[in-house]
Amino acid sequence: MTLESHRPFIEDLYRELHAHPELSHREHRTAARMAELLREAGFEVHEHVGGTGVVGILRRGTGPTVLVRADMDGLPVVEAEQVPYRSTQTDEWEGQTVGVMHACGHDTHMATLQGALRILGEQDDWSGTLVAVLQPAEETIDGAKGMQEDLRRILPDGVDVALGQHVMPGAAGTVSLAAGPVMAASDHLIVTVHGRGGHGSQPEATVDPIVLAASIVVRLQTVVSRTVAPFEQAVVTVGTFHAGTKQNIIPETARFEINIRTFDEGVRARVIGAIERIVQGECEASGAPRPATIERGSTAPLTDNDPQATALVAAAFDEAFGAQHLELRPLLGSEDFSDLPATWGAPYVYWMYGGFDPQLVAEATERGTLAASVPSNHSPTFIPVLQPTLDTATTAMVAAARAFLAR
Repeated sequence: MTLESHRPFIEDLYRELHAHPELSHREHRTAARMAELLREAGFEVHEHVGGTGVVGILRRGTGPTVLVRADMDGLPVVEAEQVPYRSTQTDEWEGQTVGVMHACGHDTHMATLQGALRILGEQDDWSGTLVAVLQPAEETIDGAKGMQEDLRRILPDGVDVALGQHVMPGAAGTVSLAAGPVMAASDHLIVTVHGRGGHGSQPEATVDPIVLAASIVVRLQTVVSRTVAPFEQAVVTVGTFHAGTKQNIIPETARFEINIRTFDEGVRARVIGAIERIVQGECEASGAPRPATIERGSTAPLTDNDPQATALVAAAFDEAFGAQHLELRPLLGSEDFSDLPATWGAPYVYWMYGGFDPQLVAEATERGTLAASVPSNHSPTFIPVLQPTLDTATTAMVAAARAFLAR
């Protein structure tokens, strides 16, 4: 059977998944649906892998073991009313009721992976083992790592290659791929500076942690411009800032959180070292009663495509997509996909596909307004066009898997 014959199934599944998103580590309905579809396609199914993860295995004689992955979780975002299959789901998140939406396109990942698995399962000109991983909690960057122990038990001999893909705000019908680093590593620092509190009318009797923290935030803007070489890349963002309870009270502490993105381990170490020096130096200069507390939060690994495996996928994409196969520029977003092949030290390939109207993207690119005109991932308006988005992602996964499975 062909892609055309599976298109209604893929499109209907996408709409179903889009309308019923679930937050990270709570993908119970989604995981059950993924397991059901894997069984229908003839896969051996393992559920509750690392929590809500699902693994399907299709063994067909000797040959390579190829892992293909889709992530399942949605985001705490209220969806804008654009399509009849919009999400109206809600859930509790950090003490409040929030809307839930597939605002990062994981619904397209799951639907097209299920379509690709059915197409591959019906083809009789390959041999090997196909491993489908439906991963929870990508958005919290701990879902893949949480699956590792169970994956070692399920697949003690490991895999030969892992393949993953992601929808992006590019032109539908295109796929983008490159060898080497394609998505940044991410680090999260939680900084608490300690002052000496008092009355707002007597600042001379205090050490004001708000002024201290604000000085640090301003100084941190020099880390990239004065620590990172112009030909290197890094981002340092202060995303939260919390201090005080009342306008006439100088508080005891101030707390803020820093996000760091890098593509190189040396740059990463240099940036973190500069941040720590600035934080503690400003505390000393302000006369803080004790050094700042710096805690490490979540981290995301570098996504670094294996050159040899990427060359095989690139050749398959050239054949499948021609001029619609583009060079992928490294993205400062982060992923935990590479934690799956890291379970066995296996090579991997990760690529992007576009999800929006090609004319809209072309016109916005020409005007220099792409960021403003095309919805970004995590936006309440991030609704990819169904076609050719779904066809492209399905074709890409089939072509990539077949590049490794024995003929």
